[in-house]
Amino acid sequence: MGDFNKIRKRRAFYKFSRAFRDFSFRKVRSYELVIHWLHSKLTRTQFLMLSGILVGCGAGLAGVLLKMLVHYIHFFITHKVHISTQLIFLALFPFLGIVLTTVVVVTFFQGQSRKGIPAILYEIAQNSSLVPKVKMYSQIIQSAITVGLGGSAGLESPIAVTGAAIGSNYAQVYELHYKERTLLLAAGATAGIASAFNAPIAGMMFAFEILLTGVIFSDFLPLIIAAVCGSLISKIILQEEVLFHFQSQTPFNYRNVPYYLALGILSGLYARYFVVISGRIEHFFKKRKWSLLRKAILGGAIVSVLCVLMPPLYGEGYTNIKQLAEGHVERMIQGSFLAYFRLEEWMVMIFVGCVLLLKALATSITIQSGGNGGNFAPSLFAGAFLGYFFAAICNLIGLHVPVTNLVIVGMAGVMSGVMYAPLTAIFLIAESSSGYDLFIPLMIVSSASFLMAKWFSPIWPEIKHMADEGKIFTRETDKNILSAVQFEKLIDLEFAHVTPDTSLRKLVHLVRTAPFDRLAVMSTEKELKGLISLDELRPVMFDTEMYDTITAQQIMKAPIGEINMSDSITDVVRKFDETQSWHLPVVKEGRMMGFLSKSDILTEYRLLMQEYSATE
Repeated sequence: MGDFNKIRKRRAFYKFSRAFRDFSFRKVRSYELVIHWLHSKLTRTQFLMLSGILVGCGAGLAGVLLKMLVHYIHFFITHKVHISTQLIFLALFPFLGIVLTTVVVVTFFQGQSRKGIPAILYEIAQNSSLVPKVKMYSQIIQSAITVGLGGSAGLESPIAVTGAAIGSNYAQVYELHYKERTLLLAAGATAGIASAFNAPIAGMMFAFEILLTGVIFSDFLPLIIAAVCGSLISKIILQEEVLFHFQSQTPFNYRNVPYYLALGILSGLYARYFVVISGRIEHFFKKRKWSLLRKAILGGAIVSVLCVLMPPLYGEGYTNIKQLAEGHVERMIQGSFLAYFRLEEWMVMIFVGCVLLLKALATSITIQSGGNGGNFAPSLFAGAFLGYFFAAICNLIGLHVPVTNLVIVGMAGVMSGVMYAPLTAIFLIAESSSGYDLFIPLMIVSSASFLMAKWFSPIWPEIKHMADEGKIFTRETDKNILSAVQFEKLIDLEFAHVTPDTSLRKLVHLVRTAPFDRLAVMSTEKELKGLISLDELRPVMFDTEMYDTITAQQIMKAPIGEINMSDSITDVVRKFDETQSWHLPVVKEGRMMGFLSKSDILTEYRLLMQEYSATE
């Protein structure tokens, strides 16, 4: 171990020397030079702890910046922009938010399509945790416009992506290995979530449950440190009204366990409804061969109409959640069409139920039509309304239940089912409600909802198609490493090939002069017709009388299997196993591309095993 540390420090000192040389030519900033020097002096654990502080503070500040941007945009358009009626206000700004976000994406970010948590999971699995630099600020700009102007989405996913990008790029600057890169990527996302909710434990649970699935590591300190830094920055800078914070009002009573269990089941059913609506909206917009701007105009118009009909759908909706938890439902209704009628209890229930059903639609359209945001806040919003709706029904039929508590645990239930992250949901609500009085009902509701969601779909629907294609990690570690093998780079493009009418004389000459043990028989259009190995040539290659009478077409054999360029690495390995072959031809749209060797795949797999388990 001592020798290993010496080697590590020697390498770090070499990097510092190179950084100092670059600094002399103004290629490296002064603070980077200091960190390079510290890297050369500190142990691996000490440097990771320092990195956790720096990444945590950076991601925490990014999260605070985004929260403040949205807060002040809301403040500006509600207090400084003079709109004659709230109707025009609700109709105008959500539309502008989605359209302007799309314009910014097309103009400044080349119409990037991959966004949200699945994009980070893809970078971890397929790009060695190398997140593009642009994501350190692009998500802040886009989501601030979308949500700040009233798009019905949340800020937490963009904050997590921003933090992950900060951690990844920090690791790239100081040339850390894949394992450290992934750890600091997760630390950045952890700090971002912690700063968004002032909930450090929830931030860590988010990293463990979602980002680090299938990644083997034993370093927890950087995550803890980053979470604490993000949460502290949020606590120090953000004002109380910006933070997601509320109080439970009724102590837990074990007699209410059946109601919590029923709410958990309802949460799971609603979560399934939410993801199905989201999937269908995504399919709808992807199916349309329209320009991005045209999709944004349609989506923005629909979201604006929904906000006019149901004002609580405007923006993140945390203010509405607090009003529900405090029992002030009438404040939400004041801005809706119900304000013109005498308020009855059944009207309130219909209003809450309609908001609950339309929230999934509004969020999905906001995100899929061109806006930028996530499902964190919408799932919490829907959970609060579901809890209130369920409590209202129970009280209406004579069952006395604690409304505020059901609102609070309902948030955890729906979030658990929508995000497939029960621990994150439990600790998020527990920390946000300033205590653990409701920890048992939180566990009941979240677990029931999660199990219900898993019953419908074992894999988080938002990433299912990527998991099926082997583009992200799952809990199967061997399969994760195998999925990182890019067989396209292992194809042997230098291969011998002949036409079907090639004579035996030319075949023998080619085998004698070229270092190939197999020949591909191809048409003039490069279509693979068959293969010739030494086994096919051996019986006739010494019979000189047949040199000019036998052709390649008479000797060749049909390939026992083919690999398509569109195959996943899992399909490739399966074909090797089924054919018991060590070499298979690779084709693309019927044209021969080269040969792939099973031994090359095994070698690449072994190298990836070493890289992913490296501690340096």
